[in-house]
Amino acid sequence: MTKTIQTAVVGVTGYAGAELARLLLNHPRLEGKPPVFAGRVEGKDLERGGIPLTEIHPHLEDNDGANQLKMEPFSWDLLSARGVDVLFLATPHEQSRAWVPEALDRGMSVIDLSAAWRLTDPAHRAIYAFSDEGTAQAAAIQAQAVYGMPEIYRKQIAGARLVANPGCYATTVILALRPLVAAGIVDLERGIVADAKSGVSGAGKAPTAKTHFMYAADSLSAYAAFTHRHTGELIEQIGVSSEEIVFTPHLLPIPRGILATNYVHFKEPQTRESVAAVYREFFAGSPMVRLYEKSLPQIQYSVRTNYADIGFQLDRSGKRAIVVSCLDNLLKGASGQAVQNLNVIEGWPESEGLQ
Repeated sequence: MTKTIQTAVVGVTGYAGAELARLLLNHPRLEGKPPVFAGRVEGKDLERGGIPLTEIHPHLEDNDGANQLKMEPFSWDLLSARGVDVLFLATPHEQSRAWVPEALDRGMSVIDLSAAWRLTDPAHRAIYAFSDEGTAQAAAIQAQAVYGMPEIYRKQIAGARLVANPGCYATTVILALRPLVAAGIVDLERGIVADAKSGVSGAGKAPTAKTHFMYAADSLSAYAAFTHRHTGELIEQIGVSSEEIVFTPHLLPIPRGILATNYVHFKEPQTRESVAAVYREFFAGSPMVRLYEKSLPQIQYSVRTNYADIGFQLDRSGKRAIVVSCLDNLLKGASGQAVQNLNVIEGWPESEGLQ
Protein backbone atom coordinates (compact mmCIF):
# COMPACT_ATOMS: atom_id res chain seq x y z
CA MET A 1 0.00 0.00 0.00
CA THR A 2 1.21 3.47 -0.88
CA LYS A 3 1.51 5.89 2.01
CA THR A 4 -1.33 8.43 2.03
CA ILE A 5 0.19 11.85 1.75
CA GLN A 6 -0.91 14.89 3.72
CA THR A 7 -1.83 17.92 1.67
CA ALA A 8 -2.52 21.48 2.75
CA VAL A 9 -4.21 24.38 1.00
CA VAL A 10 -3.51 28.02 1.77
CA GLY A 11 -5.89 30.35 -0.06
CA VAL A 12 -9.05 28.26 0.07
CA THR A 13 -11.39 31.27 0.18
CA GLY A 14 -11.07 32.13 -3.54
CA TYR A 15 -12.69 30.55 -6.58
CA ALA A 16 -9.64 28.44 -7.39
CA GLY A 17 -9.29 27.53 -3.72
CA ALA A 18 -12.86 26.27 -3.64
CA GLU A 19 -12.27 24.00 -6.62
CA LEU A 20 -9.00 22.79 -5.12
CA ALA A 21 -10.77 21.87 -1.88
CA ARG A 22 -13.49 20.02 -3.76
CA LEU A 23 -11.04 18.02 -5.86
CA LEU A 24 -8.75 17.08 -2.97
CA LEU A 25 -11.65 16.09 -0.71
CA ASN A 26 -12.89 13.73 -3.41
CA HIS A 27 -9.52 12.39 -4.56
CA PRO A 28 -9.49 8.58 -4.14
CA ARG A 29 -5.84 8.54 -3.07
CA LEU A 30 -6.53 10.99 -0.24
CA GLU A 31 -9.57 9.26 1.22
CA GLY A 32 -9.65 9.61 4.98
CA LYS A 33 -6.90 12.22 4.99
CA PRO A 34 -8.43 15.59 4.08
CA PRO A 35 -6.25 18.60 3.43
CA VAL A 36 -5.20 20.99 6.14
CA PHE A 37 -6.83 24.32 5.30
CA ALA A 38 -5.03 27.38 6.63
CA GLY A 39 -5.38 31.10 6.16
CA ARG A 40 -6.11 34.40 7.83
CA VAL A 41 -8.40 33.94 10.84
CA GLU A 42 -9.27 36.87 13.08
CA GLY A 43 -11.57 37.97 15.89
CA LYS A 44 -14.22 35.58 17.17
CA ASP A 45 -13.19 32.95 14.64
CA LEU A 46 -9.90 32.55 16.47
CA GLU A 47 -11.82 31.56 19.61
CA ARG A 48 -13.49 28.65 17.79
CA GLY A 49 -10.26 27.48 16.22
CA GLY A 50 -10.94 28.71 12.72
CA ILE A 51 -13.71 29.19 10.16
CA PRO A 52 -15.76 26.12 9.21
CA LEU A 53 -15.06 25.22 5.59
CA THR A 54 -18.76 24.96 4.82
CA GLU A 55 -19.29 28.53 5.98
CA ILE A 56 -16.75 29.64 3.39
CA HIS A 57 -18.05 27.30 0.67
CA PRO A 58 -21.54 25.98 1.50
CA HIS A 59 -21.56 23.78 -1.61
CA LEU A 60 -18.97 21.54 0.09
CA GLU A 61 -21.52 20.53 2.74
CA ASP A 62 -21.28 16.79 3.54
CA ASN A 63 -18.35 16.43 1.15
CA ASP A 64 -16.22 13.64 2.65
CA GLY A 65 -16.56 15.00 6.16
CA ALA A 66 -16.10 18.62 5.15
CA ASN A 67 -18.65 19.65 7.80
CA GLN A 68 -15.99 19.06 10.47
CA LEU A 69 -13.18 20.84 8.66
CA LYS A 70 -12.03 24.38 9.34
CA MET A 71 -9.75 26.93 7.81
CA GLU A 72 -7.34 27.24 10.71
CA PRO A 73 -5.05 30.17 11.54
CA PHE A 74 -2.02 29.86 9.30
CA SER A 75 1.33 29.08 10.87
CA TRP A 76 4.33 27.08 9.76
CA ASP A 77 4.21 25.17 13.04
CA LEU A 78 0.64 24.07 12.21
CA LEU A 79 1.69 22.68 8.83
CA SER A 80 4.75 20.96 10.26
CA ALA A 81 2.79 19.46 13.16
CA ARG A 82 0.24 18.02 10.74
CA GLY A 83 2.99 16.44 8.70
CA VAL A 84 2.20 18.26 5.47
CA ASP A 85 3.94 16.67 2.49
CA VAL A 86 2.51 18.79 -0.34
CA LEU A 87 1.48 22.42 0.08
CA PHE A 88 -0.84 24.08 -2.42
CA LEU A 89 -0.57 27.85 -2.50
CA ALA A 90 -3.60 29.60 -4.00
CA THR A 91 -2.28 32.92 -2.77
CA PRO A 92 -1.28 36.25 -4.33
CA HIS A 93 2.01 36.29 -6.23
CA GLU A 94 3.97 38.20 -3.59
CA GLN A 95 2.70 35.92 -0.81
CA SER A 96 3.80 32.82 -2.67
CA ARG A 97 7.12 34.45 -3.44
CA ALA A 98 7.69 34.99 0.28
CA TRP A 99 6.42 31.62 1.54
CA VAL A 100 7.91 29.12 -0.91
CA PRO A 101 11.46 29.33 0.56
CA GLU A 102 10.15 28.48 4.04
CA ALA A 103 8.04 25.59 2.76
CA LEU A 104 10.98 24.09 0.90
CA ASP A 105 13.24 24.50 3.94
CA ARG A 106 10.67 22.54 5.98
CA GLY A 107 10.78 19.65 3.53
CA MET A 108 7.44 20.26 1.84
CA SER A 109 6.80 20.03 -1.86
CA VAL A 110 4.94 23.05 -3.22
CA ILE A 111 2.42 23.41 -6.02
CA ASP A 112 2.04 27.15 -6.46
CA LEU A 113 -1.01 28.44 -8.35
CA SER A 114 0.36 31.99 -8.52
CA ALA A 115 2.79 33.42 -11.06
CA ALA A 116 5.57 33.76 -8.49
CA TRP A 117 7.88 31.15 -10.03
CA ARG A 118 6.54 30.58 -13.58
CA LEU A 119 8.90 32.75 -15.56
CA THR A 120 12.57 32.11 -16.22
CA ASP A 121 13.37 35.37 -18.02
CA PRO A 122 13.85 38.35 -15.67
CA ALA A 123 12.46 40.64 -18.38
CA HIS A 124 9.17 38.74 -18.28
CA ARG A 125 9.08 38.68 -14.47
CA ALA A 126 9.54 42.43 -14.36
CA ILE A 127 5.80 42.97 -14.83
CA TYR A 128 5.27 41.58 -11.32
CA ALA A 129 7.96 43.79 -9.71
CA PHE A 130 8.94 41.14 -7.15
CA SER A 131 10.74 42.70 -4.22
CA ASP A 132 13.34 39.90 -4.04
CA GLU A 133 14.21 39.99 -7.75
CA GLY A 134 17.93 39.58 -8.29
CA THR A 135 18.71 37.99 -4.92
CA ALA A 136 20.69 34.78 -4.68
CA GLN A 137 17.87 33.02 -2.84
CA ALA A 138 15.30 33.88 -5.49
CA ALA A 139 17.63 32.71 -8.26
CA ALA A 140 18.27 29.41 -6.49
CA ILE A 141 14.57 28.73 -6.01
CA GLN A 142 13.72 29.76 -9.55
CA ALA A 143 16.24 27.21 -10.77
CA GLN A 144 14.28 24.49 -8.95
CA ALA A 145 10.88 25.50 -10.27
CA VAL A 146 9.27 23.36 -12.96
CA TYR A 147 6.56 24.82 -15.18
CA GLY A 148 3.53 22.77 -14.23
CA MET A 149 2.18 21.65 -17.60
CA PRO A 150 2.29 17.84 -17.62
CA GLU A 151 1.73 17.65 -21.37
CA ILE A 152 5.17 19.23 -21.83
CA TYR A 153 7.11 18.68 -18.59
CA ARG A 154 5.77 15.40 -17.25
CA LYS A 155 9.20 13.90 -16.50
CA GLN A 156 10.48 17.03 -14.78
CA ILE A 157 7.34 17.41 -12.67
CA ALA A 158 7.66 13.83 -11.44
CA GLY A 159 10.83 14.75 -9.56
CA ALA A 160 10.03 18.35 -8.67
CA ARG A 161 9.74 19.95 -5.26
CA LEU A 162 8.39 23.22 -6.63
CA VAL A 163 5.81 23.20 -9.41
CA ALA A 164 4.75 26.55 -10.84
CA ASN A 165 1.21 26.06 -12.05
CA PRO A 166 0.62 27.81 -15.41
CA GLY A 167 -1.77 30.68 -15.98
CA CYS A 168 -5.23 29.97 -17.40
CA TYR A 169 -4.86 31.97 -20.62
CA ALA A 170 -1.34 30.62 -21.02
CA THR A 171 -2.49 27.01 -20.74
CA THR A 172 -5.19 27.55 -23.35
CA VAL A 173 -2.86 29.11 -25.91
CA ILE A 174 0.29 27.07 -25.25
CA LEU A 175 -1.46 23.73 -25.68
CA ALA A 176 -2.89 24.91 -28.99
CA LEU A 177 0.32 26.33 -30.45
CA ARG A 178 3.34 24.58 -28.95
CA PRO A 179 2.84 21.34 -30.95
CA LEU A 180 2.76 23.21 -34.27
CA VAL A 181 5.74 25.44 -33.46
CA ALA A 182 7.75 22.51 -32.11
CA ALA A 183 7.07 20.59 -35.31
CA GLY A 184 8.71 23.41 -37.28
CA ILE A 185 5.78 23.92 -39.66
CA VAL A 186 4.69 27.42 -38.56
CA ASP A 187 5.87 30.44 -40.53
CA LEU A 188 6.84 32.62 -37.60
CA GLU A 189 7.82 35.50 -39.87
CA ARG A 190 4.11 35.88 -40.69
CA GLY A 191 3.32 36.02 -36.98
CA ILE A 192 0.77 34.31 -34.75
CA VAL A 193 -2.40 35.92 -33.42
CA ALA A 194 -3.91 34.55 -30.21
CA ASP A 195 -7.36 36.00 -29.56
CA ALA A 196 -8.59 34.73 -26.18
CA LYS A 197 -11.76 35.28 -24.19
CA SER A 198 -12.38 34.39 -20.55
CA GLY A 199 -15.22 34.37 -18.08
CA VAL A 200 -15.13 36.83 -15.20
CA SER A 201 -13.96 34.32 -12.57
CA GLY A 202 -10.52 34.61 -14.16
CA ALA A 203 -10.20 38.00 -12.49
CA GLY A 204 -10.54 36.48 -9.02
CA LYS A 205 -13.14 36.68 -6.28
CA ALA A 206 -12.61 40.27 -5.17
CA PRO A 207 -15.05 42.46 -7.13
CA THR A 208 -13.77 45.35 -9.21
CA ALA A 209 -15.44 48.10 -11.17
CA LYS A 210 -14.89 46.18 -14.42
CA THR A 211 -15.84 42.68 -13.29
CA HIS A 212 -19.07 43.20 -11.39
CA PHE A 213 -22.33 42.20 -13.08
CA MET A 214 -23.49 45.65 -14.21
CA TYR A 215 -20.25 46.25 -16.12
CA ALA A 216 -19.58 42.81 -17.58
CA ALA A 217 -23.10 41.62 -18.46
CA ASP A 218 -24.27 42.05 -22.07
CA SER A 219 -20.80 43.19 -23.12
CA LEU A 220 -17.52 41.97 -24.55
CA SER A 221 -14.33 43.93 -23.98
CA ALA A 222 -10.67 43.63 -24.86
CA TYR A 223 -8.08 44.55 -22.24
CA ALA A 224 -4.34 44.55 -21.52
CA ALA A 225 -3.45 44.60 -25.22
CA PHE A 226 0.30 43.91 -25.59
CA THR A 227 0.70 44.06 -21.78
CA HIS A 228 -1.08 41.03 -20.29
CA ARG A 229 0.98 39.23 -17.65
CA HIS A 230 0.61 35.83 -19.32
CA THR A 231 2.40 37.01 -22.47
CA GLY A 232 5.79 36.08 -21.02
CA GLU A 233 4.58 32.53 -20.47
CA LEU A 234 3.46 32.28 -24.07
CA ILE A 235 6.82 33.48 -25.36
CA GLU A 236 8.83 31.16 -23.12
CA GLN A 237 6.71 28.05 -23.51
CA ILE A 238 5.65 28.23 -27.17
CA GLY A 239 9.17 29.10 -28.27
CA VAL A 240 8.55 32.38 -30.05
CA SER A 241 9.75 35.96 -29.70
CA SER A 242 7.61 38.89 -28.65
CA GLU A 243 7.58 40.04 -32.28
CA GLU A 244 6.19 36.70 -33.47
CA ILE A 245 2.98 36.58 -31.43
CA VAL A 246 0.17 39.01 -30.61
CA PHE A 247 -1.98 38.02 -27.64
CA THR A 248 -5.17 39.89 -26.80
CA PRO A 249 -7.42 38.81 -23.91
CA HIS A 250 -11.12 39.66 -23.70
CA LEU A 251 -13.68 39.59 -20.90
CA LEU A 252 -16.75 37.43 -21.58
CA PRO A 253 -20.00 37.94 -19.64
CA ILE A 254 -20.01 34.34 -18.38
CA PRO A 255 -18.85 32.94 -15.01
CA ARG A 256 -16.09 30.62 -16.22
CA GLY A 257 -14.37 29.14 -19.26
CA ILE A 258 -11.84 30.30 -21.87
CA LEU A 259 -11.93 30.12 -25.65
CA ALA A 260 -8.86 31.08 -27.68
CA THR A 261 -8.92 31.48 -31.44
CA ASN A 262 -5.36 31.21 -32.71
CA TYR A 263 -4.34 32.20 -36.23
CA VAL A 264 -1.23 30.67 -37.82
CA HIS A 265 0.50 30.52 -41.21
CA PHE A 266 2.40 27.45 -42.35
CA LYS A 267 5.72 27.37 -44.22
CA GLU A 268 4.34 24.76 -46.62
CA PRO A 269 0.78 23.64 -47.41
CA GLN A 270 -0.61 21.22 -44.84
CA THR A 271 -3.47 18.73 -44.93
CA ARG A 272 -5.99 18.07 -42.22
CA GLU A 273 -4.34 14.70 -41.60
CA SER A 274 -0.82 16.13 -41.38
CA VAL A 275 -1.86 18.72 -38.78
CA ALA A 276 -3.89 16.18 -36.81
CA ALA A 277 -0.89 13.85 -36.80
CA VAL A 278 1.24 16.58 -35.19
CA TYR A 279 -1.27 16.96 -32.36
CA ARG A 280 -1.76 13.21 -31.92
CA GLU A 281 1.96 12.62 -31.58
CA PHE A 282 2.53 15.57 -29.26
CA PHE A 283 -0.33 14.65 -26.93
CA ALA A 284 0.14 10.88 -26.96
CA GLY A 285 -0.25 9.78 -23.35
CA SER A 286 -1.90 13.07 -22.30
CA PRO A 287 -5.34 12.11 -20.96
CA MET A 288 -6.46 15.66 -20.26
CA VAL A 289 -6.27 16.91 -23.86
CA ARG A 290 -9.05 16.14 -26.33
CA LEU A 291 -8.46 16.68 -30.04
CA TYR A 292 -11.55 17.62 -32.05
CA GLU A 293 -10.85 16.38 -35.56
CA LYS A 294 -14.30 16.89 -37.11
CA SER A 295 -15.51 20.07 -35.40
CA LEU A 296 -14.36 23.00 -33.31
CA PRO A 297 -14.58 22.93 -29.51
CA GLN A 298 -16.81 25.22 -27.47
CA ILE A 299 -16.62 26.45 -23.90
CA GLN A 300 -19.76 24.51 -22.97
CA TYR A 301 -17.97 21.22 -23.76
CA SER A 302 -14.99 21.79 -21.45
CA VAL A 303 -16.47 23.91 -18.65
CA ARG A 304 -16.48 22.16 -15.26
CA THR A 305 -14.04 19.55 -16.56
CA ASN A 306 -10.25 19.32 -16.50
CA TYR A 307 -10.04 18.81 -20.26
CA ALA A 308 -8.29 21.12 -22.69
CA ASP A 309 -10.13 20.84 -26.00
CA ILE A 310 -8.36 21.63 -29.28
CA GLY A 311 -9.72 21.77 -32.81
CA PHE A 312 -8.56 23.36 -36.05
CA GLN A 313 -9.65 24.35 -39.54
CA LEU A 314 -7.43 24.86 -42.61
CA ASP A 315 -8.08 27.25 -45.45
CA ARG A 316 -8.30 25.91 -49.03
CA SER A 317 -4.62 26.50 -49.71
CA GLY A 318 -3.48 24.58 -46.63
CA LYS A 319 -1.19 27.50 -45.76
CA ARG A 320 -3.33 28.97 -42.98
CA ALA A 321 -5.09 27.49 -39.96
CA ILE A 322 -7.42 28.61 -37.23
CA VAL A 323 -6.84 26.64 -34.04
CA VAL A 324 -9.55 26.88 -31.38
CA SER A 325 -8.76 25.83 -27.82
CA CYS A 326 -11.08 25.78 -24.81
CA LEU A 327 -10.82 24.96 -21.13
CA ASP A 328 -12.26 25.79 -17.73
CA ASN A 329 -10.09 28.55 -16.26
CA LEU A 330 -10.68 27.33 -12.68
CA LEU A 331 -9.90 23.68 -13.44
CA LYS A 332 -7.45 22.92 -16.26
CA GLY A 333 -6.48 26.59 -16.02
CA ALA A 334 -5.84 26.45 -12.26
CA SER A 335 -6.90 23.92 -9.61
CA GLY A 336 -7.53 20.91 -11.83
CA GLN A 337 -4.09 21.28 -13.36
CA ALA A 338 -2.64 21.62 -9.85
CA VAL A 339 -4.17 18.27 -8.87
CA GLN A 340 -2.96 16.80 -12.18
CA ASN A 341 0.53 17.91 -11.13
CA LEU A 342 0.05 16.27 -7.74
CA ASN A 343 -0.79 13.01 -9.50
CA VAL A 344 2.38 13.25 -11.60
CA ILE A 345 4.56 14.06 -8.57
CA GLU A 346 3.20 11.08 -6.66
CA GLY A 347 3.30 8.66 -9.61
CA TRP A 348 -0.47 8.21 -9.66
CA PRO A 349 -2.53 8.00 -12.87
CA GLU A 350 -2.50 11.53 -14.26
CA SER A 351 -6.27 11.90 -14.60
CA GLU A 352 -7.15 10.30 -11.26
CA GLY A 353 -9.68 12.36 -9.33
CA LEU A 354 -10.25 14.59 -12.35
CA GLN A 355 -12.71 12.68 -14.56
